[in-house]
Amino acid sequence: MQQQTDKSLILMDTNPESPYSEAYRKLRTNIEFSSVGKDVKVLMFTSSQKGEGKTHTAVNLAVSLAQAGKRTILVDADLRAPSVHRYFAPNNLSGLANYLAMQIPLEQIIMDTHIPGLALIPAGATPPNSAELLTMRRMDALLDILKEKYDMVIIDTPPILKVADAQIVAARADGVLLVVEYGKIKQEWAKKVKTSLAQVNANLLGIVINKANRSDFDATAYYGAAR
Repeated sequence: MQQQTDKSLILMDTNPESPYSEAYRKLRTNIEFSSVGKDVKVLMFTSSQKGEGKTHTAVNLAVSLAQAGKRTILVDADLRAPSVHRYFAPNNLSGLANYLAMQIPLEQIIMDTHIPGLALIPAGATPPNSAELLTMRRMDALLDILKEKYDMVIIDTPPILKVADAQIVAARADGVLLVVEYGKIKQEWAKKVKTSLAQVNANLLGIVINKANRSDFDATAYYGAAR
């Protein structure tokens, strides 16, 4: 069954002059400056809970990077509740999960998008063993291939406090961005996220404050409000 594609959610493409799009450009610039002298090519997005806007942020940052001339690929590693494909493609019939399960070759899961310079690997069919698939050496090999082929690899993952999948990918990423909804994250959740990332020696680059009113935004935060 096909789902409706909603390209209007890609603000960097549909409304590039809006304050929200400018926030993504600032986020892109902050990442570039924070990674000066470091090899940060694989960037993972996660959140503490569902609904904080991690996927929306990952998609629009990936578009922003492509618009800046970087060869970018967006990977949906949220194998349990995938949604990246809804921004670009009408279905999610095959993708990362199928590749990791050795059902199809790599060239069959990489899709072109309507954004020049941006490719996509959708999540694919929902597997019963997503955590096990992500720990396979085949995942490590895939990331090595993508780092050679692209300037930036953006990965969307499940909320880190819900399942182990995000931790698994975080251990393989060069940097992690935590998306939090303004005024929603609890102190104990933040501590748990920090502990979860530390357990796998993940490199937490910063926090994206999402869904904040511009008048409420604290300018001292590491990254600006994206939506």
